[in-house]
Amino acid sequence: MSPIAMTTVSQTERRAMMESPDRFRELFGSFPTPVAIVTAMGADSTPFGFTSNAVCAVSAATPSLLISVGAGSRTLPAIVASQAFAVNFLSVEGQAASELFASKAADKFAHVDWEPSALAAGAPLLTDIALSYAECRIVSTTRVDDHWLFTARVEGTAVFPRVPLLYRRGEYSAWSSHHDASLPVLEGAL
Repeated sequence: MSPIAMTTVSQTERRAMMESPDRFRELFGSFPTPVAIVTAMGADSTPFGFTSNAVCAVSAATPSLLISVGAGSRTLPAIVASQAFAVNFLSVEGQAASELFASKAADKFAHVDWEPSALAAGAPLLTDIALSYAECRIVSTTRVDDHWLFTARVEGTAVFPRVPLLYRRGEYSAWSSHHDASLPVLEGAL
């Protein structure tokens, strides 16, 4: 294995780098993440949703997860009103939907098939393009700067035999179960 080049960065430079929103985006764009569409049903039975890679498992003991929602999101009022949402983790078949739900398009659900969740207050389930989904009920809410964090209990799930969609540095890709021969295999990894 070849040695890794190390660069020394001073405390002041590190602080300045992390104070930059662009540097922060670079940090989180440097590794692949799963792509999800978070959905909720509005008080008037209008479906809402947005593309997200800010989903985190919280606990398996009491199955729960966390999502981050921008304070200006059009989906936020539906999540708050219903106190429920669905996280639709996308398969590669969902790339076009991911791009649509990341946009400001008016009627995003006119372009995808969906069914209402029985466990998450009617939140749309994207069963044709999902790798998996989680039907969730909110247990806590926290405001952090320009985002809201929702911790939710997972009430139901489904997993489909499809290839996961990933996102890194502004590009989509599919998960490959084959190891890249040029990369070292790490022993004792998770």
